[in-house]
Amino acid sequence: MGVLYDYFRAADDETVATLMAATNGGPLVGAVAPPEVDVVEAKGVDPSVVLGQAVSLALDIPWEVDLVDDRLVWPDAGAAGAEHDGPWVVRLGDRARDVLAAIAEDRLPALADRWSRIEELSWGEPAGMLPVLRRLVGLAGRAQASGQHLYCWMSL
Repeated sequence: MGVLYDYFRAADDETVATLMAATNGGPLVGAVAPPEVDVVEAKGVDPSVVLGQAVSLALDIPWEVDLVDDRLVWPDAGAAGAEHDGPWVVRLGDRARDVLAAIAEDRLPALADRWSRIEELSWGEPAGMLPVLRRLVGLAGRAQASGQHLYCWMSL
């Protein structure tokens, strides 16, 4: 089945905790929970490595493990523990949000093509990554415009 990733925007970590309580821990795609969630389903696109490589390509710099600067926000570290097997929510650093939000529409096809060639996406079709990247860039733009942060819900 693979790991599921839902990217979404929220005002703060407390809003995320409330959302997780309302959805019984997710998933967020198709969830009926107040408030309505602006969410992008991106199966196989983990924040640190795969999305991080999209950010590195957009910046034209080498990928580094902490480029996205994601950190666990739900459940809290004490509740997660070593035996917790998900789901989890991480908050992406605002720099990653801003880099994604700044990608111009005319750059998306070439960037998606380069992104589709990374080892971690070798299972996909290059054309299939363009809509995913376009949705993630749009989400990042809406988050930035509203002063919100990007989050990623993930589950095994």
